[in-house]
Amino acid sequence: MNTPVAVVGAGPYGLSTAAHLRARGVPVRVFGRPMVSWRENMPAGMLLKSTPAASTIDAPQPGHTLQDFCDATGGRRYESDWDILPVETFVRYGEWFQERLVPDLEQVRVVSVDRRSGGYDRRSDGFELKLDSGEQFRARAVVVATGLTGFARLPRELAAAVPDGPSPTGPVSHSSQHRDLSAFAGRDVVVVGAGQSALESAVLLAESGARSVRVVARGRAAVGFGAPPDHQPRMRPETPFGNAWSLYAFTYYAGGFRHLPAPARRYLVRRVLGPLGAWWLRDRFVGRVQVTAGQRIVRARVEDGRPVLTLRAPDGRTGELAADHVLAATGYRVDLAAMDFLGQGLRTGVTVSGGGPRLDAGFGSSVPGLHFTGLPAAASFGPVMRFVCGTEFASRRVAGAVAR
Repeated sequence: MNTPVAVVGAGPYGLSTAAHLRARGVPVRVFGRPMVSWRENMPAGMLLKSTPAASTIDAPQPGHTLQDFCDATGGRRYESDWDILPVETFVRYGEWFQERLVPDLEQVRVVSVDRRSGGYDRRSDGFELKLDSGEQFRARAVVVATGLTGFARLPRELAAAVPDGPSPTGPVSHSSQHRDLSAFAGRDVVVVGAGQSALESAVLLAESGARSVRVVARGRAAVGFGAPPDHQPRMRPETPFGNAWSLYAFTYYAGGFRHLPAPARRYLVRRVLGPLGAWWLRDRFVGRVQVTAGQRIVRARVEDGRPVLTLRAPDGRTGELAADHVLAATGYRVDLAAMDFLGQGLRTGVTVSGGGPRLDAGFGSSVPGLHFTGLPAAASFGPVMRFVCGTEFASRRVAGAVAR
């Protein structure tokens, strides 16, 4: 029983899971840099679309909410749906949570995870892990909580134009590759996408001095923004994401989601709480960012270092759009192959369904002892797993299953 559980990842889901495991007396080792994706892969000045109610990391004991952090540090309180949370504040909250509940976090990288016995059935005796420090050790269970790492998605038309992959200094990049958008001051930038990441990136580019910013909303008639708190339907139940029966079900009854057919789960994860800007972003966007909507990118190429997009309108007419840079805010897609720290045999032993690993009620995969939480769990438990507040549903169930 002294063999520890390994938690790989130190973002909200990894830290929350580790805290719940510790509260149950389960020996655990936690690996990763705290809040690294939020600190390094989100643009400076970004504001969270999520309400404060949706931004608390779940803990097994009281005293560790976002509001508790604000009180403990003497900062502004974020408690109303009208309050808008800066990413920098959220990162500090996550670090505060880690220092209090996961103080012995090991800031090293897990190089590999594989089955100890080489088999992939219930007779297998734990896992072997290797760290970049050179240490090797055994764990009886592994919880993968690596967040968005490795899942950045680039549409195939853009990917074809940059065979070496997107680059923050090249002609095409992904939004996750930028911390400081002021590097594009004086340049013409096209942002591809229609969700919060695309629209907020476009606004931050414009406010950072880009010469021109245009959003290409592929296949959408127009970009959209959500309703402010006082415009939410009053006769529907409240959730951290707005007032709606469907959102209530997805938020508080996520356990039933995994029983839906795989195509339905894949569709709902993609569409529920899908591409839409926050209500507070509209005034900063209108008049400062140009929009090309309702057209599809059919081809992309690079000429003299500048990206050129070929767009096709619904009537079949095509035109070209050139810029100094294309920033793809096109989201993320779960891909087990991107988790290259998992051994090849381990990855092939994981059954995939609905766009992610098929998980049981305790977030366990088809490989006994291997659990996934956060974004990879959305295919089994629904869109709430894409948000911080999903830790409340996930962490206590993962910890309970591992403890048993």
